[in-house]
This record gives sequence, structure tokens and C-alpha cells, in this order.
Amino acid sequence: MQCLYNALIRTHHITSRKKVAKLKQAASLHDVYVLIRYGGAPGVMYVEGKEDGVTQWVNNVQNLRYKDYQLVSRTAAVHRESPPDKEHMKQTGLFESDTVKDFGHQMQQRGVYAWWRKAMGFTGSSDRL
Repeated sequence: MQCLYNALIRTHHITSRKKVAKLKQAASLHDVYVLIRYGGAPGVMYVEGKEDGVTQWVNNVQNLRYKDYQLVSRTAAVHRESPPDKEHMKQTGLFESDTVKDFGHQMQQRGVYAWWRKAMGFTGSSDRL
């Protein structure tokens, strides 16, 4: 099985449909899975795939000049704390989440929930979701 990589980006917000269309195009071009939290603050973007695809996709995001852009977790090998939901692992492309709570649920399904919470700066309290 090939080694997968991921990265996590935080921005002030994600509300531009034009930018989302560019992110979707880049996800397809680089053959990566992307989950974004669309619609308000904070904007969160998770990307997973082959190392080069993840790196290139992150570069595309940086070029879009999002307000308060922060690469909170640089491209690195994925370390899962639990087995991922196999149905979701075969997906590539861009997917959207409306809430941080739902975004966290998606991270649980991918087996990277603890990593995501740490990168986001959340504590052990679930009331921040």
C-alpha cells in the first residue's frame, strides 16, 4: 500500500465560489481528496493524497491569497489513530462541510481526528466543536 500524505490549512473564512471552483479544479488535477469548511469563520481545508499532489494543491491554495492563511500542518505522512472508513478512502475531489462539528466527524471517519484537533488547537473539551 502506498504512503499517503496530508496537510491542514486554516483561513479566516471560505465564501468565494470562484475560489472554491479553483480549489475543486486543483483537487482533480492533483488527484487528491479535499474537505473544506465552507460558509464562515473559520475556514478549514484538509487535503490527502500522494505527496506531490498534496504539496501542489497547498501551493494552489496559497496562491489564492486567503485572508489569515495558516498552514497549520505541513505536508507529512498520514498517521491514523484508527482505521479509516473504507468507503471514504477511495474518494478524490473536493467535498464541502457546513460546520466545524461535521468537519470533525469527517476527520473521525478518515482516522485522523486526534491529529486534526491538535493541529486546530482544540483541547480535550468537545464543546468547542
